[in-house]
Amino acid sequence: MLVRLGIVLLILAVGTGGVLLLRAATSPEAGPTSTENVAASIPAADVRPGAVAPANATARPQPQAAAGEDPLRAWADHLATPSEIPARALMAYGNAELVLRTEDPSCQLSWATLAGIGRIESDHGRYGGARLGDDGRPSTPIVGVPLDGSAGVKAITDTDGGEFDGDPRVDRAVGPMQFIPSTWRRWGADADLDGRGDPQQIDDAALAAARYLCANDRDLAVPADWWAAVFSYNNSVPYGQKVFGLADGYARTALG
Repeated sequence: MLVRLGIVLLILAVGTGGVLLLRAATSPEAGPTSTENVAASIPAADVRPGAVAPANATARPQPQAAAGEDPLRAWADHLATPSEIPARALMAYGNAELVLRTEDPSCQLSWATLAGIGRIESDHGRYGGARLGDDGRPSTPIVGVPLDGSAGVKAITDTDGGEFDGDPRVDRAVGPMQFIPSTWRRWGADADLDGRGDPQQIDDAALAAARYLCANDRDLAVPADWWAAVFSYNNSVPYGQKVFGLADGYARTALG
């Protein structure tokens, strides 16, 4: 089951093979990196950083959930088509918001912000034609390019012995939310309660990203804090403007 009480997921073992390699853009001092090849087609919102935060929407269970049906799954299924986000990814983003409402309610994190980041980082776990399984893992593991200091990437020597990224020389960003291994060691989460935090598993990755964004007592309903959180993910104005546009659009779609 997920961290949120009352949410039960059937975890299905899905075999994977190969690795999807992402081309990294700028890398922050510490934290996940973005994938410019995914982000390139996403327009930047015409908004000044720090001036306003995106519309806020909460992961409200849908009233049409049948008796005994998981309300989070019903909400995700309801929103998947209009938002163009896979229901399995929506469940992860929604669950992360619900957990943070209990852990850190003053943060006021919205699933829509996580969805905006997830769209840029890996197209919600679908990069390169991957598909999210019922277990929340992409059909092919998502691993970034070597962070070896070459053009456009930061140099980060290996911090995990290749445990998460398969590279014993330098680090690579991993999973649907593109965590650097050293950052995952600090913020990694076990949202599906299978006994381990896995950056490839989208429930784990979304909850880790939520906690990362809420660090330093941020209130994401406050524009300055929202932008500071997103810039901690990737310190790039166009990146922040793209996340803003996506998050605002997703929230307004849900509020419909």
